Amino acid sequence: MNSESRNFLLVFLLLTFPLSFVFSQNATAYQFYTKKGKKVKFERMVNQLLKYDVVLFGENHDNSINHWLELQLTKALYSKKGKDLILGAEMFERDNQSQLNAFLAGELKEKDLKDSIRLWNNYTTDYHPLIDFAKTHHLKFIATNIPRKYASQVYKEGLKSLDFLPANEKKWMMKLPVIVDMETPGYTEMLEMMFGHVEEGGINFVAAQAVKDATMAESILDYWSQGKLFLHYNGNYHSKEFGGIYWYLKKQNPHLKIAVISVFESEENSVSLPKDAKLTEFNLVTPSDMTKTY
Repeated sequence: MNSESRNFLLVFLLLTFPLSFVFSQNATAYQFYTKKGKKVKFERMVNQLLKYDVVLFGENHDNSINHWLELQLTKALYSKKGKDLILGAEMFERDNQSQLNAFLAGELKEKDLKDSIRLWNNYTTDYHPLIDFAKTHHLKFIATNIPRKYASQVYKEGLKSLDFLPANEKKWMMKLPVIVDMETPGYTEMLEMMFGHVEEGGINFVAAQAVKDATMAESILDYWSQGKLFLHYNGNYHSKEFGGIYWYLKKQNPHLKIAVISVFESEENSVSLPKDAKLTEFNLVTPSDMTKTY
């Protein structure tokens, strides 16, 4: 290589290296923060979560990094708790527990599971890895949610309509009557977002959310016992700002130690906390352009 070529190569590297370095520094997939807004490493968060009875991991259902981190957290907590770890999720409904148990026990094939229960469209990419982990390590995986047809019934006909269901159907939901407090964190925000003010349709909309939250809370308490750690995966709105599932858990067991992991997207294509973020024990921030699973 002659001197002219070497000089050209040197100039090229000097010009492009800083630019490449800047881009690589901005390519951060996620960051966890504490309740005080301080950055926290994943390993330290795991050790802190071991002090709790229940962990509610909020997610944006279509966010790929949320789902990957759920699996990583599951693996990390299992490495510490072993069989004392219990898993559960909003995405599975109470009346499908027997089929789920049969699959976990190896008595039902994957295809038969898909044919016999109501699975979300993103099950294969986002929730199958969690179910598969539970099966491999012989962990309980609880279908915590109310069957969707009953939540839909509440939205269309109101809470009172549940009173007229036969006893064999009521076992798939929280014990009646259920309290719906419109001041519960998150519910007021839902009303304003969907309707702008309180009206009958809005109240039924929140009540439909509440029967899900109350049922999931009851399901968690039915399977949790002292010394166990229940890791629950749910949509962010079901536990954000210590509302939803958290509120119903505390209503039934005020002494339960519950950690909430909330999720935020940064519009600045970074992993910095949004300025108006209402923080819980731990808070996950991902860039707004993170790959979506659907």
